[in-house]
Amino acid sequence: MATKYKKRLSKAAFFKSLGYAPHPGQQEIHESKARFRVVACGVRWGKTRAAAMEALAAAMQPAERTIGWVVAPTYDLADRVFSQVAILAASHLLHHIVTLTESERRLVLRNMGGGLSEIRAKSADSPVSLLGEGLDFVIVDEAAQLRPKIWEGYLSQRLLDKNGWALLISTPNGKGWFYEMFRRGQGKDPEYQSWNSPTWKSPLHKKERIDAERMRIPDKLFRQMYGAEFIEGSGVVFRYVSEAARAQFQDPKPNTAYFAGLDLAKVEDFTVLVIMNRAREVVYVDRFQRVDWSTQIVRIKAACDRFNHAEILVDSTGIGDPILEALRHAGCLAQGYAFTQKTKADLINNLALMLEQKIIVLPDPKICPELIEELEVYQYSITDNDNTRTGAPSGYHDDCVIALGLAAWTLRDRFQPMMVATIPPMFFGPDGQY
Repeated sequence: MATKYKKRLSKAAFFKSLGYAPHPGQQEIHESKARFRVVACGVRWGKTRAAAMEALAAAMQPAERTIGWVVAPTYDLADRVFSQVAILAASHLLHHIVTLTESERRLVLRNMGGGLSEIRAKSADSPVSLLGEGLDFVIVDEAAQLRPKIWEGYLSQRLLDKNGWALLISTPNGKGWFYEMFRRGQGKDPEYQSWNSPTWKSPLHKKERIDAERMRIPDKLFRQMYGAEFIEGSGVVFRYVSEAARAQFQDPKPNTAYFAGLDLAKVEDFTVLVIMNRAREVVYVDRFQRVDWSTQIVRIKAACDRFNHAEILVDSTGIGDPILEALRHAGCLAQGYAFTQKTKADLINNLALMLEQKIIVLPDPKICPELIEELEVYQYSITDNDNTRTGAPSGYHDDCVIALGLAAWTLRDRFQPMMVATIPPMFFGPDGQY
């Protein structure tokens, strides 16, 4: 029994049997013996395909039992690698499949030694789901978007018992923990190896198409997404957040006008109420989740009444419209703001401009960490359809940003000299595009 588990699978022969011919960059990753491999390459370079092949090769290695995870900031992202693994297994290794459960994102294979190998897709948006037994390997997709505590506090620990290996793949996104992992692979640590390659080094794409993208999107975004450069703050929408985050919450003052922005919860999101005074100081934030609508209305009305019957601007899209009517019926001074591509762009532009001109005062991060974190990570990016968008990275929320933007929108032309309408080129234009 022990002898058959000592045999090793030939990756080259295995990949050939699957009809997979890796390009030179992918081949380097497959040949590496490093325990931690960090791949920081441009979009559409072939990272996902290489990761799926590594997962399958690991699962088919002769062993009594193998367990590996595919982890990403959200299930949708984790599915990119896992679905390729499942499709390849169903197409080429059908007689090896013991269990394939799509709802659980779980694949169990009979490996070449007759043992069982399990691959599961996991989302990092619920860290408690990452607790469990030791792993033989973990593959992390869009690792640059993962919160540092996920790798440090959950995933790396799962590899200790079995001396497991990790493959971290991502397009760069600033200089966070993924950048530090990449640096360790540049000769700093013998257990690490890392690669950095732009999209145009992959033979999978024509130069003309990449050149067209260069002309379509901002230079910094192109250099990050296609050039695979680690650029500090390249995707950041809001600047000077830390400088603005210096105040404490305030009690209401007599004869003072207050203005609120309200973003309503959608499924797993939070309802957030942000109240500002005429000096554009954030004086109050309330953030809550999984509270029934009638209780929410009572809670929102109480807060606004306390702040001298603050005017409320409400996201009236979808579920927001009946809630808006309910708030009005309860006696609140509420108005609606319907989101479209253009109106959202206008809202984000206005908030970004106010922060750029340093005329907003935010609460200290210690008293409202969620608001500050959401503003700092809010970014522009390239979607799977090659469109440019702004929003929270995968695994993060943007409820606080939207609530703050709504409050700031009400104040955009009140109690202040007219702002110079010079919007930095990173922001959206009237049609929602750059």
